[in-house]
Amino acid sequence: MASQGQHIEQHLGQHLQQRLTPLQVRFVRMLEMNRSEADEAVEKELADNPALEQIDDSLPETPTEHGDRFRESSEDLQRKDYADPDEIPWYRLRTPDSGRTDIYIPVTPDDGDDLYSSLLTQLSELHLSPEVRDTAEYIIDSLDANGYLTRSPAGMLSDIIIATGREVSPQTMTQALEAVRSLDPAGVGALSLEQCMELQLLRLPQSTAREDALEIVRRCWDSFLKRHSHKITSRLRISSERTAAAVALIARLNPKPGGAVGNERGSRAAAIVPDFIVDTDDDGSLTVSLGGRNPRLAIEASFESAMKLMQSRENRKPKGADYITARYNDARDFIALVRQRRETLLAVITAIAKIQKEYFLTGDESTLRPMTLKDVAAIIGNDPSTVSRSTSGKYVQTRAGIKPMRFFFSEGYSVDDGADVSARQVQAALKKIVEQEDSSHPLSDEALCTRLSEQGFDVSRRTVAKYRDRLGIPVARLRKTH
Repeated sequence: MASQGQHIEQHLGQHLQQRLTPLQVRFVRMLEMNRSEADEAVEKELADNPALEQIDDSLPETPTEHGDRFRESSEDLQRKDYADPDEIPWYRLRTPDSGRTDIYIPVTPDDGDDLYSSLLTQLSELHLSPEVRDTAEYIIDSLDANGYLTRSPAGMLSDIIIATGREVSPQTMTQALEAVRSLDPAGVGALSLEQCMELQLLRLPQSTAREDALEIVRRCWDSFLKRHSHKITSRLRISSERTAAAVALIARLNPKPGGAVGNERGSRAAAIVPDFIVDTDDDGSLTVSLGGRNPRLAIEASFESAMKLMQSRENRKPKGADYITARYNDARDFIALVRQRRETLLAVITAIAKIQKEYFLTGDESTLRPMTLKDVAAIIGNDPSTVSRSTSGKYVQTRAGIKPMRFFFSEGYSVDDGADVSARQVQAALKKIVEQEDSSHPLSDEALCTRLSEQGFDVSRRTVAKYRDRLGIPVARLRKTH
């Protein structure tokens, strides 16, 4: 049996060819599954194949007198004291709380107002001009389920012009945005997490802790994310006690204010379950893991014993031998598939974390390095198609939030010193140039291209236009203010 197991792993480790074995096809399909789909596949296999079982790590694997695995809990043994299941007391049927955190408990939907209805109701009570009110309603409709803006104010100005044909002045947009941010819950209408924290802090009563917390959000956000309290204390020139109080105050704020209000827009409130988790340790190192339960699977004891018995009686096949063998082989193959999928995914996320370590430590998009499927494939010694299947449709949980895996892949550009930079670094530089431009004389795409070239980024005007649109920055004439 050991040689068969090795044969499976060799098949799974090979590069995909034009003709795939059935086992390789199953592996490819499993690799493409996201966390929820993989969990469902495991549950289905456990239900369909009696030769497969899930090992409960909380129970000891004590051998019985026959050498089989013994994993019955004390609850199981006590229930067997009753001859009739109907005689078992109700408290014996309850599942004890094992302290597991990977059990999903569905939440009953709230029948109250959803976030958008609540905000629109509050908005109707404010005394606003028709133009500001219409713009505020558009802003509310641009919020995601957590209450964050999905478009920049400049991008929304362009959207309104395209959608309605009416031009909205930047002053109107500013007034409308202020109106939305004055609504409850505090923090809605923010463009980023730090801005969300700032909006919530500004609603709190004035105090030393609040003022210190505002300074941390505005000036020491990176240090706060890295939990470098000593750097905060040094930069703000306050005591460690004040730093601790301010940090504790920020920690009590709600990073997802929209989640405090029921949301009935199903498509907008769809939960994203991370497939990967990258944690940052205090010493600056990274820890990668897979999300989900990742259960331990094994061959069911009676099937394992039956196979051993059949092997010892080569010339005498017991009744049902073909069924037992088929179920045993299916279970063995599935265990190998799950293990290989886990090892492949861990190898991929480890390689990505190695390449993009600076981003995982800082959360700063400008630190993202150019990275392609081939770059990751070269590190793990596999085919780019394997990397593509391992990352497609999947998400990673970072200290800066949950990001789609495609977020980390981008083409590279050469700069004057010969180094390569990612497209996101170019976008960050472009955004900064626009933010610092004279709004009465905004820069054209050609001028933006020149400015980027002066900073060492060799990109074409067409690329500048593409990135400007991707960032939600309107054309020069729409950015102009009088």
